[in-house]
Amino acid sequence: MELNRKEARTLVYEILFEREFRRDDDPTAIFETAKNVRDIPNDEYVNGVFFGVIEYESELDALIEKYANGWKIGRISKPALCAMRVAIYEMKYTPDIPFTVSINEAIELVKKYDDDKTKGFVNGVLNGIKNQLIEECDETFLSVKNTAPKRKSAKPRAKVEKNG
Repeated sequence: MELNRKEARTLVYEILFEREFRRDDDPTAIFETAKNVRDIPNDEYVNGVFFGVIEYESELDALIEKYANGWKIGRISKPALCAMRVAIYEMKYTPDIPFTVSINEAIELVKKYDDDKTKGFVNGVLNGIKNQLIEECDETFLSVKNTAPKRKSAKPRAKVEKNG
């Protein structure tokens, strides 16, 4: 059974949500148990995003807190937190997924698993992070572009006169 991206994202979200209630357990054990119980096939996306979110959790949480307007991680609902972690990880570390897809999918997860009012909060946080990431990308691009060797300019083309 092959998973489409939406199914894979939902599975990652569900396993991360489960992990929120088993913080003292080994993430690999949680993942393997979930894989066996749910009969999840080996999937590069599921594996990569689950363990990527675990590895970069403190970085992802710092971004969430930065844009959560005074909300601490502990006050944010677990469904919203897991959805945002997945989306931010995708935005930062999976370049083949457009930012808008990551944000929209996180909002869909929140609409399904959390209070209806939470979607606006999640949307605001993720859009703030998206804007920061775009700005960082632009700065990186500009710094690389400005340090690149200058190309010799081509000779100007001769003007061609048109007859009336």
